[in-house]
This record gives sequence, C-alpha cells and structure tokens, in this order.
Amino acid sequence: MLKLREMAFAATMALAAISSPVAARAETLGVSMPYFDDVWLTNLRDNIQSSAEKVGYKIQAEDAQGDVSRQLDQVKNLISSGIDGLIISPVDTSATQPMTDAAKAANIPIVYVARKPDQELPENVVYVGSDERTSGVMQAEEFAKMLGGKGRVVILQGELAVNTTVVRTGGVEKVLAKYPDITVIQKPSANYQRQQASDIMTNILSSGEEVDGVIANNDEMAIGAILATQAAGIDPKPIVFAGIDGTGEALHQMAQGNLDITVFHNSTQQGIQAVDVMAKLLKKEKVEPVTWVPFELVTKANSAEYAKK
Repeated sequence: MLKLREMAFAATMALAAISSPVAARAETLGVSMPYFDDVWLTNLRDNIQSSAEKVGYKIQAEDAQGDVSRQLDQVKNLISSGIDGLIISPVDTSATQPMTDAAKAANIPIVYVARKPDQELPENVVYVGSDERTSGVMQAEEFAKMLGGKGRVVILQGELAVNTTVVRTGGVEKVLAKYPDITVIQKPSANYQRQQASDIMTNILSSGEEVDGVIANNDEMAIGAILATQAAGIDPKPIVFAGIDGTGEALHQMAQGNLDITVFHNSTQQGIQAVDVMAKLLKKEKVEPVTWVPFELVTKANSAEYAKK
C-alpha cells in the first residue's frame, strides 16, 4: 500500500511539473548579429537581451564578424541546438534566403531586425526596424540647410552589401541633387567603421582637397572623419559633419560643437519591439509583416533630450 501511495504521489508531482509554467522549460531565442564590436549594434543587442530577460526568455547570441557564411553556419547551429525563435540582423541583406529557408524547414519563427532583407518575407518571418528611406533624406535636408546650399562635400558610405547603405545614400543624393552649388567630391565606402573613415578622411585632406561638409551613413564614420580632421590640425567646427544613429559618443561630439547633425536610430525600441513581436509569433498570434520605429532628427538645439535615451 505504501509503495502504491509513493507511486501515486510521484505521478502527481510529475504532472504538476509538466503543467506548471514555472517548471516549464524557458524558451530560448537565438540572436545573430553582424558584429559585436559595432557601437549601435551592441546597443541593439543589449536591448534585445534585457527585453528578453524581462519576459523570461533565454538568449543565445552569436557574432558573425561580418562574414555571410559564418552567419549562416551559426544560424544553422542555433536551429540544431533547439532554440525556439531567431532574431537576426543580417550581414548581407541580399543573402538572407538560406537562413529563412533553414528556419522555415524547422518551423522556427524569425524576426529580422535593423537590416531589412531584400527578399520577400514569408509567413512567420517579419521585420522590425526603421524606414531607411526617411533617414538619408532627413539628414541631407538639414545638411544642405547648414551648408547654406553650397560647398564641397564628402559622402561616407557604409557596407555596400547592405541595403541600408544604398537607401541612406540614395536619400542623401536625392536631396543634394536639388542644390547645384553643392558638389560631391568623393563617395567612398568606410563600411560603417570609425577607423576606416578616419583613414579615408586623412587621405582626402592630405591630398589638399577643400572640404566644407561630410555626410556619413552612420555616426561612427562621421566621428572618424572628425578625429582625422583634428589630427590634421584642422578645426572641425567650420565643417558641417552629419551622421546617423544618435549614439552617446555622437551626442558628446555634438556637445563639443564638432558634429552638427545626427538622426536618432532607436536601438532601444527596436530591441523591445523585436522581442515583443517574437513573443506574439511564439504564441501563434497574428503580427504585421513590418514594424516601423521612426527616425528622429537631432541637432544641437534638441540634443540634450536624446542623452537620456
């Protein structure tokens, strides 16, 4: 009789453990980022992590180090490890189809974040990010205004394999084309990297080029150009410098009077929304195929309010 009671008790406890939400296995999200050492992407990853932890998800994050093949292999490994959902910021927006296919085959939902795939997104695959069509335009309109509609300028592009670069640069060129007295003297790619932008700016200045403005696809490149200008013994303040992201260092440079324009790219809200959308996908709830997080223009006049964001 005692043995039967013990067996019944054990069965009851096992059933309780299965049905209890506390005892259930915590869902795990695989997170794949193009870089871990990029300032804005690091902020995004941190916000994904904190948002996921608040709702009880575990995070397994991978650094693709800018390598398309590495990212695909990491995504496949995450799927094989038994993760429940994927949040991906792609290295190359034209090379996302194999990752989408691998996740679909395993019936795992994907939220692409910050970098929108070029391909059409199927069911259970969604995008969270900002509408890049507005960022370059917003940035360039203020840039042209601060230049007084004339000057010799450099456009610093990000990674050419990422559609973010193409769209941001396209927006800039569309605006600047309205100003015949603004001349684009160079349009190199610095791959969103501060040091590469610094090297490029050093070369431009050492060649004797007169530069009135630098408009960059992100803050890191704008900061690199500012630092190179200072290293060349030139005061950056008379030159109009513009970036995109609204990072802490960018706001510091703005407070110093060196950076004139940035466009706030809200990593906090993108991280929160990416996790929120993933939670709905995991619950089989209906979600919109795209969730937009608006860009916001930042100049010295309103920069103080963004220091808290």
